[in-house]
Amino acid sequence: MRKKARGGRVTEKSTATLLADRLLGQPVAKPKFPVKPGVISPVREVPAEIERPPYVTAGRVDRQRSPRLVRTPDEIERMRRTGRAAREVLEYAMSLAVPGVTTEEIDAKVHAKVIELNAYPSPLMYGGPDNPYPKSLCTSVNEVICHGIPDDSVLRDGDIVNLDITIFREGVHGDCSETVMVGEVDEQSRKLVEVTRECLHRGIAAVRPGLPISVVGKAIEDHATANGFGVVRAFVGHGIGTEFHTEPNVLHYYDPSARFVIEEGMTFTIEPMITVGNWRHRMWDDGWTAVTSDLQRTAQFEHTLLVRSDRAEILTTR
Repeated sequence: MRKKARGGRVTEKSTATLLADRLLGQPVAKPKFPVKPGVISPVREVPAEIERPPYVTAGRVDRQRSPRLVRTPDEIERMRRTGRAAREVLEYAMSLAVPGVTTEEIDAKVHAKVIELNAYPSPLMYGGPDNPYPKSLCTSVNEVICHGIPDDSVLRDGDIVNLDITIFREGVHGDCSETVMVGEVDEQSRKLVEVTRECLHRGIAAVRPGLPISVVGKAIEDHATANGFGVVRAFVGHGIGTEFHTEPNVLHYYDPSARFVIEEGMTFTIEPMITVGNWRHRMWDDGWTAVTSDLQRTAQFEHTLLVRSDRAEILTTR
């Protein structure tokens, strides 16, 4: 789950962005097995004694700005514990992503694991009453950028799949994801996955108090385009804590108008989505699944971070 980028005219473009724009429209090979919607099973139950996030109990998502973006020491300690638990769930999910398994089977086991940790799977029923997300994690295969819904689709040898885990425990969220290579993967996909991981860590390394949030996007875009890849713009990182999504919006490309100033004590995600081809997207009819417009592959990695006095601390780590 991540926030969509807000509108706003970019007043200038980086050299990397101009290069990416020139590449748009070039012919690309169609995927051998394009991802198709599968059968989605009924919503899984969560025991009544497990604490729910407010959007579940209220039946809606409040998209207002958080009144307080700098976390208290108590909130930070709770986020550290919840972040470590989220990482444990993610590593378990990654171990399940093998040829022949369905994304539905991964969801069932991840759901059980989250409950075992006395946590709530944050994606489940997120989004309000009109179209709540029906599963406990996002499984985004090959050309799916984000928010892929687990179903009866089978992972094939050579696929790549992003597993996006968020859990709610002790009143706070922990959010992380990785792209897994399923079986033997082609060299281009392998490079895409590795460069995307590097983009995440370059974005993390750029975080310092007092700097504008645009430094994150510049570090990511520079590295992605230097390696011949595109950067998705429609979906961004976000503030997180007692709320699933709040300010700031963390762009993964350079926009000089993104002047939000990073402060010590803030917590947010960085989660670049990097593409082989066109960075533009289109939506499936389910209202959740976003795919690349040219159906070329995309990868994503994510961590939840705490801004320290001199660096970013990764909260979603073992």
